[in-house]
Amino acid sequence: MSVSDWVGTGTNWREALTEMKAAIAPALKRSEQRASAGAFIEGLMSRAERKTGWMLAEEAGLERPYRIQSLLGRSSWSADALCKRVRDYTIGALGDRDGVLVVDETGFLKKGDQSVGVARQYSGTAGRIENSQIGVFVSYASRYGHALIDRQLYLPKGWSEDLDRRQKAHVPDDVNFATKPAMAREMIGKLLDEGIPCAFVLADAVYGSDSQFRRMLEGRKQPYVLAIRSTHVLRFLEEWQFIQTDPATLIGDLEAQSWRPLSAGEGAKGPRLYEWVRIHLNWVAEDGFSKWLLARRSLRDPKAIAYYFAFAPTDTSLAELAAAAGLRWTIEECFLRAKDDLGLDHCEARSWHAWHRHMSLVMAAAAFLAKLSATQRRNAFGKENERSPVMTAAA
Repeated sequence: MSVSDWVGTGTNWREALTEMKAAIAPALKRSEQRASAGAFIEGLMSRAERKTGWMLAEEAGLERPYRIQSLLGRSSWSADALCKRVRDYTIGALGDRDGVLVVDETGFLKKGDQSVGVARQYSGTAGRIENSQIGVFVSYASRYGHALIDRQLYLPKGWSEDLDRRQKAHVPDDVNFATKPAMAREMIGKLLDEGIPCAFVLADAVYGSDSQFRRMLEGRKQPYVLAIRSTHVLRFLEEWQFIQTDPATLIGDLEAQSWRPLSAGEGAKGPRLYEWVRIHLNWVAEDGFSKWLLARRSLRDPKAIAYYFAFAPTDTSLAELAAAAGLRWTIEECFLRAKDDLGLDHCEARSWHAWHRHMSLVMAAAAFLAKLSATQRRNAFGKENERSPVMTAAA
């Protein structure tokens, strides 16, 4: 969605845009930087087909792209400070006690080998191994909408150990190789430390299979619903013997009547209905909390089953877990809109700082559009602080 889509809706988007620019302005040191960032963000929300330096400069009425390119490269300002400002703005618009944090990665296909972090690696965007960059992102979703709130470029080991490439791409000295789950642990931990209202943390099997990620959340008494693979190894102690099995086997042994049809939230065509079941896991848990193996089965294809680890207060219902699990799709929607409409994958700059600056500016544009939608939702709900079930989030 571009800004022009809001023209004629009765929404004072120009005033709202000015407020957003004021919210992020302290992250930019100079008035020239603030002006360039404003032009950059407006260009991202224009109907320009490619959000490149030349096209954004043209949208801003500039003869040359120097100012736009300098904003990403040569000028001095902190992308992390801007990202924090964008995050505060987003939570101010979307924050809700039933909100969720979702972590996932996305790929950026690249040619050549000079762009920071680029390597032959699996990209979910392409569905295969491709020459690409991979970014780990966190989004926030609530009944008011959803938007990206943090990002970090994955630096493959080949890059992290190559001093010459690091220097050319201006990779900071304190950035070392870290797996994607390790990056997620750091990012989610930081966001929880900031006090962001979060009912559940959600992620796919790359992160759900990481025991350190799960333990970190459990130590904070932070509920989660994390996807795992059907072959994930499960070990139990029964009658003084260790039993080893997997989610597919455990769920496959259940009787047909164990499954319950429940909504995984609203989709484009109404409620997304699946069959759900859970098994209580007798593993050690924090006081007042329980762990479950959760499974979701397609109504159309009973063989299509997804599996999750869930950790939540013991009185949490199956319906609440199902509704939370159903919100993981919201980060995919964030990626789709940010790439198709705002040029998330149009970054031409090659350096570490430029990548993070580009992503943060795109996130600012996405946050602005999310706030416009959130304002309409709040008005429709009538009572701003009214509590609604988590399954209605991000409808």
